[in-house]
Amino acid sequence: MGVLWKLEPATAAKHRLYQRYLDAWWPILLQTSQRTGFAFPRVTLLDAFAGPGRYEDGEPGSPVFVLDRLLHHHAVERMNLNRNRVHLVFIEKDHARYEHLMSELVAAFGPLADLPVRVEVRRGDAGKDSLPVLTELGAWGNPILGIFDSWGSVNVPLEVMSRIARNRSSEVITTFGPNWFSRREELNTDILDAVFGGRQFWTPAEDEARPDERWRAWLGTYRNALKRAGFAHQLQFQLVPRTGQPLYLVFGTGSPAGLKAMKEAMWKVDDRDGESFRDPRNRGSAVAGQIDLFQMDEVIDPELVELVTQRLSHGTASVETIGQWLLTETSRWMPTHALRAARQMRQDGSLVVESTGKLTTRSMVGLPAPVRS
Repeated sequence: MGVLWKLEPATAAKHRLYQRYLDAWWPILLQTSQRTGFAFPRVTLLDAFAGPGRYEDGEPGSPVFVLDRLLHHHAVERMNLNRNRVHLVFIEKDHARYEHLMSELVAAFGPLADLPVRVEVRRGDAGKDSLPVLTELGAWGNPILGIFDSWGSVNVPLEVMSRIARNRSSEVITTFGPNWFSRREELNTDILDAVFGGRQFWTPAEDEARPDERWRAWLGTYRNALKRAGFAHQLQFQLVPRTGQPLYLVFGTGSPAGLKAMKEAMWKVDDRDGESFRDPRNRGSAVAGQIDLFQMDEVIDPELVELVTQRLSHGTASVETIGQWLLTETSRWMPTHALRAARQMRQDGSLVVESTGKLTTRSMVGLPAPVRS
């Protein structure tokens, strides 16, 4: 691959997701506190596979659009940006891409030393250099968002994720390219051991021979790795564009609010190009596409029905319990969708209400008894 490459449709959709998420992330973390003046003394964004800063047809890379949207955020006047408090770290391994990234940033924003936030561009390896750079910049003890966005092989040791997971109010996003799940021979077993935390954790996924289950097995294995690393909540999802190959993302956070913010970002991503976020548990239903979060009274996405059915196959539950399961275990669904799904599924006869009275979040629901022949 040369210095620049074409922007794939799935990557463009992923960038829109990042933009929406960061639009919410920055003001939350940079808001002022009546007691201390700042909610957090320092906030750090780490983009560990930064790339050259531009795509073949001129589209901005993540370092450029991340910095641009921060500096021009609608709430920037209330965020009190300063170089000691806000750090953006971009790491790029390839020398030519590193040089290109530097030139793109300076062309877009002028001398980096003159910016109201500290921008560190380093030539280095994501796996080896992320922790030392974060230590050098005094990032520990305050929020870090680590973006590990490699199109090719994910080779960042789980030790890096564990250190970030143990850090206050910190999160990670890891991206797997479309061919990662079928080209394991390019990675040696020692690297896989480091990425997943031990051979016993990844060999079951390697043994999965069914093509359509293989990516699910590997994605679930990595999600479990982030759980072992210390992230209380993990999302896994497949980003399916109208054209081109899909991407696979895993998000780790310690906060339920972080889960909600990421899902709200998904719902806000424009689907004019036909992309959708697909839950790995979705095996039997087509994805109807993004339905407006507040316009689901008459139409229920078939993926949501399938997922609620999967949850109820393990036994009856309250609608509230199903809502929490949707939040913590599914890619894009929110607690508010549980009651709407239950109402529609009851009308369709695919769900029964076991408690009396009006259907509410406290109602116990289950699957209909199988029809005996």
